[in-house]
Amino acid sequence: MKTLTENMQKSITPEKALNLLKEGNNRFINNLKANRNLLQQANETSEYQYPFAIILSCIDSRTSAEIIFDQGLGDIFSVRIAGNIINEDILGSMEFACKIAGAKIITILGHSNCGAIKGACDHLEMGNLTTLLSKIRPAIDDEKTVTENRNSGNEDFVKKVTLINVQCAMKSITQRSPILKEMIENNQIRLVGGIHNIASGEVTFYSVLPNKLL
Repeated sequence: MKTLTENMQKSITPEKALNLLKEGNNRFINNLKANRNLLQQANETSEYQYPFAIILSCIDSRTSAEIIFDQGLGDIFSVRIAGNIINEDILGSMEFACKIAGAKIITILGHSNCGAIKGACDHLEMGNLTTLLSKIRPAIDDEKTVTENRNSGNEDFVKKVTLINVQCAMKSITQRSPILKEMIENNQIRLVGGIHNIASGEVTFYSVLPNKLL
């Protein structure tokens, strides 16, 4: 796989960017890693970088975006925080990635069996983690279909909250960043959500619309 250049990045449309992520994930789940010379890529990106995507994912050790999308050095911006939540610093990073550095797609990536989601479902309070998990609370409140056992022991409840949490992050981006909202509306970039199944490795993509698959 070649290192991304400025011209290559410019030629990538938001739709193509999504396809690149899908193709990379397909390679990952089929154990068909692309042939790359990472040392060469390190040298070729030492002065400039032209990533085609920015991916917000959880800190979970099983959800490295570079690995599950089979991407090399200089291909993607990777932002990681427990529960893949949105804050001002992350929004600023996304604005830099898209408006300044030319990324074509923003992906919010949740995952199965997420400890942060489970902690929020159980109302865990512990130091600074309390504030972080409070940002997942809107997703829990938005889940209306489960009326009993609304805790981490209910796998269906956790799964539903995980998806809603991704959708809440996507909505937050358009509500809190006029820069990114305008770029999305002008089809300069695309905003998608995803759920990574940590058992199979497969990522299922969603649009901003609830439960609409891509």
